[in-house]
Amino acid sequence: MKENKMNKNQSPLWLVFLLAASCGLIAANLYYAQPLAGLIGNSLSMPRSMTGLIVTMTQLGYVIGLLFIVPFSDMAENRLLTGLGLMTAACGLIISALTHHAGLFLFAACLTGIGSVSAQILVPYSASLVPAKEQGRMVGNVMSGLLLGIMAARPFSSLLAQFTGWRSVFLLSAGIMAVIAVLLVYLLPPRSPLKNQSYRSLIASLLPLFIHTPVLKRRAVYQACLFCSFSLFWTVAPMWLEEHYHLTQTGIALFSLAGVGGAAVSPVAGKLADKGYTKPLTLLAFFTASAAFLLTHGILSPTRISLMVFLAAALLLDMAVSGNLVVSQKAIYELGDQTRGRMNGIFMAVFFTGGALGSFLGGWAYAYASWSGASLIGMAMPLIALLYFLTDNGYNHNYKKEIINEQII
Repeated sequence: MKENKMNKNQSPLWLVFLLAASCGLIAANLYYAQPLAGLIGNSLSMPRSMTGLIVTMTQLGYVIGLLFIVPFSDMAENRLLTGLGLMTAACGLIISALTHHAGLFLFAACLTGIGSVSAQILVPYSASLVPAKEQGRMVGNVMSGLLLGIMAARPFSSLLAQFTGWRSVFLLSAGIMAVIAVLLVYLLPPRSPLKNQSYRSLIASLLPLFIHTPVLKRRAVYQACLFCSFSLFWTVAPMWLEEHYHLTQTGIALFSLAGVGGAAVSPVAGKLADKGYTKPLTLLAFFTASAAFLLTHGILSPTRISLMVFLAAALLLDMAVSGNLVVSQKAIYELGDQTRGRMNGIFMAVFFTGGALGSFLGGWAYAYASWSGASLIGMAMPLIALLYFLTDNGYNHNYKKEIINEQII
């Protein structure tokens, strides 16, 4: 692989900041619509039971990009691939802002998701800039920016929609994507992997890589279950708060700020992962996420105390998902450099499939069983991950990168 034009022991603060900020702004595209689902659905005359698709289609597009674009980063120049993805996202955002047809909006949402996988090219790219012993810290710093963007996207879109309408959210983001594309292409050090495979063989290697890499498989399933609960909560909670607490978009934005605190655990989780606390952190994430839904399950009447309980649940859930994500990526990136793009793509595709499922199930359960039904699903998913975790006998948790390279590359 060609060396980056930078010593691996040096990671300038401006570069870390640029990567973290870019990842956050790109990933935010996946979540702008969550608190606006009701507004967008009404504007486009969508039935209540189908509003979950507004978020689900973006996440499905993201999964498509993770499976068919992110693996390409193992053989293509990373900066140019990122720039192309950002321009694709910008096109999807512009269409979303201008259309008045539900079907076209859902197509544009999918296109936005496909282009937004640029963030998942940048995360493993950041790991390639530092020695292996510092990758947990580097990934934690970049992921803190990504997760901050995810969590700030909801309050930002709610506030902007309150004053300028929901369409302005997508137009503004389209402009931001264009600016980021230019900055990244011209400022990032190049990373050009060796082109020793065809694209077809690269894609064909995904399934064997997933099957024969126990750490990758387990980490992807764990995070899929947690993200299912996460997406369910943030798809349903804004509708519940609007209908039962009569919160405006500004109120929902202030509520969503609770989740921003969850990003603060990312650097801490990265440092603890570097010290070998992967399993305890994973267990803590499962119990914390399930407890968040347990806290809110019995809430039937809108009171000030119950709103505070919802706030606490949002913070706990976001901390659990954020912390486990960093721990999982640290474990996966240790498996090998030449397959890093593909492994990251597989990992993200599996766990965002869980997120898409959560958004859909949340909208469906809320339409027929209100919050009590939706919260049961949210509570169950981390427990399913826990059951799978308990089947792990520790085999091959130090899976050697040379084994991966011989079988897959």
